[in-house]
Amino acid sequence: MSLSVISFLVENKPGVLFNISNNIRRKNFNIHSITAIAGEGEDTTRITITSRGDPKEIDKLVEQMNKMVDIIIVKRLDPLRTIQRDMALVKLHTADPMAQEEALEIINKYKGLILDIKPDTVIAQITGSVNEVNDFTKEVTHIGIIEAARTGITAIEKGWVTLKEP
Repeated sequence: MSLSVISFLVENKPGVLFNISNNIRRKNFNIHSITAIAGEGEDTTRITITSRGDPKEIDKLVEQMNKMVDIIIVKRLDPLRTIQRDMALVKLHTADPMAQEEALEIINKYKGLILDIKPDTVIAQITGSVNEVNDFTKEVTHIGIIEAARTGITAIEKGWVTLKEP
């Protein structure tokens, strides 16, 4: 079972996200991650959902969801034609000066941003592919992760291909 990225352009009104997630649940899929933001116009929202499943079954789900009233367009994005990013905020325990120095080196290695630095903690922002964010997390685990939050995958297709009304 592979991870599929499904992108939606929907009407920006209450209950739409609930209806989408409920439909996915009814089809026995689990949502791995979800992001949503108001679209270019105030009347639309762009939603990106990732789910694991057989690609043919995901395609059937997308086809059925395209028939929902509040959905303007939905499609499964081709991973070869898509830029995907995940972002994590990670708070590290760096009371030991050597741990702080190592944390800063690793953050720099992953081209992360240091958002806050205190004598005993560092908060970093890491943005990249899911694998890059996972690799960063694994690499700093021994330093001591106090807390972490992730956005989930957001994606957009390369070139002139867009998610617009048909």
